[in-house]
Amino acid sequence: MSDLYSQFQVLQLQRVSDGAIVPVLDVSALASTPSRVLVLVWPQLGDFDSVEYASWLKRERELLEARKIVVRAIAIGDREGGQRFCNYTNFPSENLFLDPIASIHQDLGLYPGLTLKLPGVSPAGNAWVNFLLMCAGIGSPGTLREVFRGYLGDRSAPQLIADDEVIHAKPLPPIQGRFFQRAGGSGFQRPFELATVRLKNMVEVLGHWQTYVPDVQWITQRGGTFLFDSEGTLIYEHRDRGILGFAKNMSQPLSFLESLELS
Repeated sequence: MSDLYSQFQVLQLQRVSDGAIVPVLDVSALASTPSRVLVLVWPQLGDFDSVEYASWLKRERELLEARKIVVRAIAIGDREGGQRFCNYTNFPSENLFLDPIASIHQDLGLYPGLTLKLPGVSPAGNAWVNFLLMCAGIGSPGTLREVFRGYLGDRSAPQLIADDEVIHAKPLPPIQGRFFQRAGGSGFQRPFELATVRLKNMVEVLGHWQTYVPDVQWITQRGGTFLFDSEGTLIYEHRDRGILGFAKNMSQPLSFLESLELS
């Protein structure tokens, strides 16, 4: 068993489903059904990375089940935000835990993002300045490349919007999935497709900003991905280095699971 797994074992946080303070890893439950454990340490609930990661977990549900992977996620926020997040993304509320002051992020040494402190500027103001700089790619490697990928398309990534699906992303009018066929076809991520999904997510978050981000102090904080085998040995990790950098392969964020043997 790795030290990192032991660190998660003793961690107790608020669970979104019932509000109880419980262990993030229920040792007795995991022992009864030997499984791999995927621990996701997310940034703010309203962060692009958190919302997109949840959508990929939903997309790859069969892959997770086939490899007997139990998912536990920890995000920065409060229960009201957690409930809305789960309703919007369909992430199971019993698997989402809350750390309102990013304590586990700090304990794990995850990238806090830019921490510039301008004289005469409030902590909240400095957080916004740092966040906007990161959105521009400063102190956030790969962010601009990932933004452009959302507009230009990606033939190595799957189609994100079904042909008969309707996307509501104000201020744009409702967009039907087959519209993106005109941008190059189907069966892969078409130009503007990911950008449209991100616009939809942004509309949701900005429309309920205080719910998703009750404390902007942690808006620059990044997360990490940690996969353990049934013995608690760390077999994969990724530590985010920037906004929209929650995976080594953003075209297929969960591709690291495909090499695992079926259980």
